[in-house]
Amino acid sequence: MQALSPATSTNLEFLLARRRRVNRVAPSQMIIRSAYRYDSANAASSANGSRADWQASCAILASKVVSQQDTEKTGEITAVNGHRTLDLVPIDNLPKPLTISDLAPAPMHGSTLRVAYQGVPGAYSEAAAGKAYPECEAIPCDQFEVAFQAVELWIADRAVLPVENSLGGSIHRNYDLLLRHRLHIVGEVQLPVHHCLLALPGARKEYLTRVISHPQALAQCEHTLTKLGLNVAREAVDDTAGAAEFVANNKLLDTGAIASARAAELYGLNILADGIQDDSSNVTRFVLLAREPIIPRTDRPFKTSIVFAHDKGTSVLFKVLSAFAFRNISLTKIESRPHRNRPIRLVNDENVGTAKHFEYLFYVDFEASMAESRAQNALAEVQEFTSFLRVLGSYPMDMTPWSPSRED
Repeated sequence: MQALSPATSTNLEFLLARRRRVNRVAPSQMIIRSAYRYDSANAASSANGSRADWQASCAILASKVVSQQDTEKTGEITAVNGHRTLDLVPIDNLPKPLTISDLAPAPMHGSTLRVAYQGVPGAYSEAAAGKAYPECEAIPCDQFEVAFQAVELWIADRAVLPVENSLGGSIHRNYDLLLRHRLHIVGEVQLPVHHCLLALPGARKEYLTRVISHPQALAQCEHTLTKLGLNVAREAVDDTAGAAEFVANNKLLDTGAIASARAAELYGLNILADGIQDDSSNVTRFVLLAREPIIPRTDRPFKTSIVFAHDKGTSVLFKVLSAFAFRNISLTKIESRPHRNRPIRLVNDENVGTAKHFEYLFYVDFEASMAESRAQNALAEVQEFTSFLRVLGSYPMDMTPWSPSRED
């Protein structure tokens, strides 16, 4: 066999080495090569220069691989793409991405839950908030609508609003606000109401010339005040605890307030008469509102609240109610309110002429969960007869036992 010349042998070894280098490159070397800055002068000298120059280039690459591997082991980053770096943040100290748990609402119960209510500390709404969410942070609001807005603006997590009283009936203002705002009913609380006649220390009943409180409280104590011989002026204010606060702040010796025993404690008033509500079974129902609805369940009694409207006369109302009756769904409440945007409906009749009727919205509570097929089928049928239908919420019923406020 003819021996190769020294020049030919050198070129062959160079080509074989290049082939081995291409086929057997380690993954770490590939990463470094992709990050290594290309130098056309070095490449040219490697292809056309001497073997010593090529080996020197390989040594440079090998040293970079070793340096990178050592850096990965120690966790110290000293260069990126061949450039020195300054003030790099360690990987462990980088901020972590937000997860769904970071954005989830506050837990159903706990000290971090913020609950808005109308009134001042000592109001019955504050007591309802404490019953629904023990150890919560109660946030007083001066108006019902402010409590709605507090939840919508993420100032509060929940709102507790009264909707009806066993003596005074429905609180229509809050029914209108339920439709105006997009909050969801997620629960209810039934709170026994225990009214007291409060006054400044040293004041006596015979010295009083007026009694102030919320209109509902005044109506609930009308007969008892007369029995006590208090033929005085009755004046309405925004809430019961606010009446107690007003008497205390203004040092009104001639004015009494109807409020809770807690309000007397908070504002330094004396209780002149205890349990002055006309009926011992005086209960106010509150609803709990949130930005998002809860998932309906079937493992406990649920209640669902809806509101609907129709434009085909009162005969449609019978058909709507029949959808629940045929499925053995009990209605616990039905409330009609005039339609604010369409208060009058015109009915054309060729024989009689044009008649004008009030246009109503109907609020209905029924005992069933939206997780039940019978409730879903009932609402599907109701939707066929109505021009507007909205589910306000499907939520657990308040099943806690309670006792009368006062013995007769």
